[in-house]
Amino acid sequence: MGVVSAVADAVVVLFSLTIVVAAPLIDGQSLLPHTLFPAPLRDLKRWYAAEFGDYLMAQPPAFLRGLFWLELAFLWPLAVATLYGILARRRWAATTSLMAGVTTLTSMSAILGELLGSGRATPKLLQVYGPYIVFAVIAVLRGLCSCSAPSTAASSVQKTRKKRV
Repeated sequence: MGVVSAVADAVVVLFSLTIVVAAPLIDGQSLLPHTLFPAPLRDLKRWYAAEFGDYLMAQPPAFLRGLFWLELAFLWPLAVATLYGILARRRWAATTSLMAGVTTLTSMSAILGELLGSGRATPKLLQVYGPYIVFAVIAVLRGLCSCSAPSTAASSVQKTRKKRV
């Protein structure tokens, strides 16, 4: 179980890191004035949209801009907290991982619904978005299946109760 947990942690850390970096620097360009971003970042977004045929990033529809606001306001802080929590081995990282996974899975279902429903998704584009579904499922499972020992305070309370009986 330790190896599976370590792999799950590594996957969640990797994708949390991509969210921490990409949300404000790439997705934020669809929401904030372009003058706030340096030319190389704007060029990177244009290159990505052209290279992968990502019509959603090239011309973000209203629903995607709404998801980007959700990502910046809610998912980005969760990704930062999850990243810190896993690396610092905090018990609450399971909760933030679960929340980030559910948020990502919800957003990705709307995005994949558009991609597949429109018929405009290329296999190359689906290979970009597909791993985020895997990340979301792993993050949710990590949050639900975190196997942690009871805290020492809870253990001492239980021992105290046993002694009184």
